[in-house]
Amino acid sequence: QVQLVESGGGLVQPGGSLRLSCAASGFTFSAYAMGWYRQAPGKQRELVARITNGGTTTYADYTDYVKGRFAISRDNAKHTVDLQMNDLKAEDTAVYYCGAALGNMTPRYWGQGTQVTVSS
Repeated sequence: QVQLVESGGGLVQPGGSLRLSCAASGFTFSAYAMGWYRQAPGKQRELVARITNGGTTTYADYTDYVKGRFAISRDNAKHTVDLQMNDLKAEDTAVYYCGAALGNMTPRYWGQGTQVTVSS
């Protein structure tokens, strides 16, 4: 069956770094755009970063408040998508979810989420 399993969350101080990883199985990974989303308490889930499906060239885009701090990457051979998060801020605190989507559609598949807490 389809599985997206996130890992790498935790507690980090402001200015610190974390690397999230999502392992996918049960679907044609290279055909899907992959994204990282987050949901803070009391807020809606929002897109953080997205990378197009596997091919000769992939393209990534980011929401404005993480540009220059976060980097998304994918490995189609390993069926993984990572999110490198640097210079973390308190407002980055949220549950982070991995999502798989066809084209620009809403993700069809979701992971269970991993908690990221930025606090001193």
